[in-house]
Amino acid sequence: MIPITTFAGKKVAVFGLGISGLATASALFAGGADVVGWDDSEERIDYATSAGIPTADLHDIDWSRIAALVLAPGVPLTHPAPHWTVGLARAAAVEVIGDIELFCRERRHHAPNTPFVAVTGTNGKSTTTALTAHILTAAGHDVELGGNIGTAILSLGLPRAGCVHVIEVSSFQIELAPSLDPSVGILINVSEDHLDRHGTMEEYASIKERLVAGVQENGTAILGVDDNWSQAAADRIARAGRRVTRVSIRRPLVDGVYVEADRILRAEGGASEEIALISGISTLRGAHNAQNAACAAAAALALGVAPKTIQAALRTFPGLAHRIEEIGRAGRVAFVNDSKATNADAAARALACFSDIYWIAGGRPKSDGIAPLSGFFPRIRKAYLIGEAALQFAATLEDRRIPYEITNTLDRAVASAAADAAVSQASDPVVLLSPACASFDQFKNFEDRGELFRKLVRGLPGIQT
Repeated sequence: MIPITTFAGKKVAVFGLGISGLATASALFAGGADVVGWDDSEERIDYATSAGIPTADLHDIDWSRIAALVLAPGVPLTHPAPHWTVGLARAAAVEVIGDIELFCRERRHHAPNTPFVAVTGTNGKSTTTALTAHILTAAGHDVELGGNIGTAILSLGLPRAGCVHVIEVSSFQIELAPSLDPSVGILINVSEDHLDRHGTMEEYASIKERLVAGVQENGTAILGVDDNWSQAAADRIARAGRRVTRVSIRRPLVDGVYVEADRILRAEGGASEEIALISGISTLRGAHNAQNAACAAAAALALGVAPKTIQAALRTFPGLAHRIEEIGRAGRVAFVNDSKATNADAAARALACFSDIYWIAGGRPKSDGIAPLSGFFPRIRKAYLIGEAALQFAATLEDRRIPYEITNTLDRAVASAAADAAVSQASDPVVLLSPACASFDQFKNFEDRGELFRKLVRGLPGIQT
């Protein structure tokens, strides 16, 4: 745990008592703050109270005595409307922040020169974060890995000499961290997502940009420049005088890190050197993972890691659960769990990796549906549609004359897809769960969805894991 001493002796309200909220309340309490927590869920309030966190209805407290409202990232700050706690805090001129901001303030107060790598992007955040941590660990660093991936940031160890914090940061967390200042900031890419929480694409992109724009004076901002939003952000940050490393998987760069064929190269003044080969690494298949690997390599280079160490680490990367994760095989048929693909752009990265696909898709749809994936439809032998999006996706597939079956539930989809793939004439058929949808219509989260897929697949006859 990281005790938050910067609010010692002050009264702090915490709203949202899930995993990160409880960690936040505990860290503030351990640092000497007078904490009061609340949630819209009675079950979470009861759990927090039993864990020793003081609770009270924030409607009834004296807001003039509150130093800050710490909001869980899942609670709306602006769209579709500010949460009621935000309205009360603003009316009393109380700042509204999140757990990432608390970490940043504590780091600046006690250990401002310790390395802090912050990673964001619409897609690839978790893989890039985990891969960066893996490379730095291989290089001998003491690494704390967390944030939006796995462990809440305030449940990690203290910033300290010899330690690197590698933190995944979502757009929800960035907007609650006004002084976010990593020593290395990574913006992988920007595409449409979470507009229900940010209103417009311009606002969403500007929030993502804050992470790299805020790098420390001698730090490094790393940006993938293969989309227009990130390219424009890189230009603005460079003009502001920050050190910028551009990353591309589409074209060579005069200065920056780029991917050519299966090689990651670093260019300086037009001269390039090979950093690593990524061919044959099954956990990094696909163009999207080439981008993730290049961004992680750029971060490692910024922290002084040698290319030979980067190469060795890439080859031992175990991959990420629920992201193009091969669960097992039954004869020729591979079963791949890509439950983390919660939008079409993420699903495209998995569809690009295979040629004969029995595709399980659906859930709670995002605004773009699956029409943007039409370029991959020739790879799909049949689709199996689940959840709220089933009828919408069926209409899109029918227009393109792609065979489909509305199975509604994941268990029926797995059974049907496995049976069809087993009798296919393809040399390498793949049953792919890549939903292009959120999971909340039928599951707690994408992990819950992926775990059920794993269980169903392992229950099939003849499966070798």
